[in-house]
Amino acid sequence: MLVERRVDPLRRSPQGSFFLRRILLTGTAVGFLSLFVILPLVLIFAKAFSGGLALYWRAVSDPLALSAIGLTALAAGIAVPLNLLFGLCAAWAIAKFDFLGKGLLTSLIDLPFSVSPVIAGMIYVLVFGLQTPLGRWLDAHGLKVVFGVPGIVLATLFVTFPFVARELIGLMQEQGSEEEEAAVILGAGAWAVFWRVTLPNVKWGILYGVTLSVARAVGEFGAVSVVSGHIRGRTNTVTLHIENLYNEYQFPAAFALASVLTLLAVVTLALKKAFEGRAEAGVPDPGTGGAG
Repeated sequence: MLVERRVDPLRRSPQGSFFLRRILLTGTAVGFLSLFVILPLVLIFAKAFSGGLALYWRAVSDPLALSAIGLTALAAGIAVPLNLLFGLCAAWAIAKFDFLGKGLLTSLIDLPFSVSPVIAGMIYVLVFGLQTPLGRWLDAHGLKVVFGVPGIVLATLFVTFPFVARELIGLMQEQGSEEEEAAVILGAGAWAVFWRVTLPNVKWGILYGVTLSVARAVGEFGAVSVVSGHIRGRTNTVTLHIENLYNEYQFPAAFALASVLTLLAVVTLALKKAFEGRAEAGVPDPGTGGAG
């Protein structure tokens, strides 16, 4: 009895030709990454330490740099928890329930992905600027949004808006509602179902979304540049302070702060991969044996 053998099309070509193509494709990918990713990272750290360790330390411990770092941390510390709260509620509603306006809400969550951060900053200027009645009313009551910390927080809030919600929507939809329905049948209330079933099931997705939000908040430039006013020591974030140093030809100091953001980006990437793998695998908590 004859059995037809299926041959991989790649194996039909001579072994040498297949090996050559593999080497060519691998070399192209490695060369691209080396030129556009690895080499810039190496140059950042080379420039950062070009003036020696003493100059590097002075750059990152300068009062203006510390003020910029503090403002960046403050903006991220306000925006990320708010987006976490919204993203969790929105994802739960979209993934678990049907309601009027569900499609519109899903589209609005994706809006920051399609709108330029500079345009977002301009929108806040047009809404809260002193040329508007609302802006003048706020200023008369001592509330300064544009060219102040609130404007920076709002801009950071906008650019980090989708990350937690978008991650949790897909994860909750993939998990389905069987466990929640079983908990309801057993007599659990809505809040008990949320805290004991839904939330443990998406904990790694939450950490993944929060990690991306923090990275986006810390590295934002366009939106905060429009609304900040570039007031040194008051409304300059880390990225804006780096721009000022670079424009003043203080290259070692500028690259020193840039290297701090680069290290944060590397740590964020490592955490992202770890949380992403956990979220996809649905790894249960050690000692609990599951999410129930």
